[in-house]
Amino acid sequence: MKNPFNYRHLYYFWVVAKEGGMSRAADRLDMAIQTVSAQVRELERDLGYALLKPQGRGLVLTEAGVATMQQADLIFQLGEQLPAVVRDAISAPSVRLAVGISDGVPKLVVRRLLQPVMDEPNLRLLAHEDEFSGLLAELALHRLDVVLSDRPAPVNANLKVYSHALGTSAVHWYASKAWSAAAIDNFPQCLAQVPVLLPTNHSAVRPRIDAWLERQGIKPRVVGEFEDSALLVTFGAKGMGVFPAAQWIEADLIQRYEVECIGVCDGVHEHFLAIGTEKRVLHPLVQRLLPDKNP
Repeated sequence: MKNPFNYRHLYYFWVVAKEGGMSRAADRLDMAIQTVSAQVRELERDLGYALLKPQGRGLVLTEAGVATMQQADLIFQLGEQLPAVVRDAISAPSVRLAVGISDGVPKLVVRRLLQPVMDEPNLRLLAHEDEFSGLLAELALHRLDVVLSDRPAPVNANLKVYSHALGTSAVHWYASKAWSAAAIDNFPQCLAQVPVLLPTNHSAVRPRIDAWLERQGIKPRVVGEFEDSALLVTFGAKGMGVFPAAQWIEADLIQRYEVECIGVCDGVHEHFLAIGTEKRVLHPLVQRLLPDKNP
């Protein structure tokens, strides 16, 4: 039977790769260079591949070394976090919810999606925004409990994740006072004359808006495109142009940004989903986010 994998050997390799040489790694580990070198050679023998090769006065990773280093990074970065995780777990009672927020989800919608858990007295909410693909990778590594997205997870045999519907919102068009009078009387044809702000294709709703404009026979006068929905709203509210947004956040837009609804983007909707690693959701706070509570 093959000997079990030795994580101590992997750790020594990781330090050598981080430090760029045996001597610096030995200093960091407070060990003899020969001892560190022997441990790395043992790992290479176990794996069957050379992981390091000399370059100049130091060492660089081979292709096998790069692959090994990627896994070692995941393992030991998590290990370095362990003391803080344990300390936090015993310092105060809390219910932890780590949420990934896809950059295509409007910021004002996020608060609405998370509202069902906000009354949890011991809630510790960890919110992390990133691109969709990066969040799915974090979810697969169990660094996140759930990802909020405007699109379902793609089918991937190597990535076991499940998409759960949270709701759907119609899309309306909004304008500051500087443009509302000119736009509201001639909607939607006004979109060819007044300046228009749009989300970029980071947002799943952008192709639907483009298709709607094409059906209306309108070539919009686009003066700005924004990956960040909060920036889009901010510039729109300051008069840069009219803009589309989820009807779900209309009350906030009118109250906080003093904009007006100038028309409806008929047939266009934004879809919001919770993506997790379980088909049947087990995390109690994630269960609360789902409309039917138990998919």
